Amino acid sequence: MREAQVEKPGLLKEYLSLPIKGKFLVLARLFRDPRVPLGAKLVLPPTLLYILMPIDIIPDFIPVLGYLDDLLVITLGLGLFLRLCPHELVREHIERYRGG
Repeated sequence: MREAQVEKPGLLKEYLSLPIKGKFLVLARLFRDPRVPLGAKLVLPPTLLYILMPIDIIPDFIPVLGYLDDLLVITLGLGLFLRLCPHELVREHIERYRGG
């Protein structure tokens, strides 16, 4: 248990260091990976659906705050998805993206 806590910050830094295209590719690969638990996979569709829906918690025409709720939902949804994925799989897909 102690190792996972030490490994997680490094893993998050690795993921965040990827270019935007890389981040999306790693997420897509994780989503299609059958080894990822169903609970983790159930987080992404509602997150993406919220972004695509025209109804927002804070309307987008309000300067700055309008897009802040979208950013918050994306950050929380993707963060939760990555936390629920096994760390070995996340690292594996990051390495695969990097070509290692």
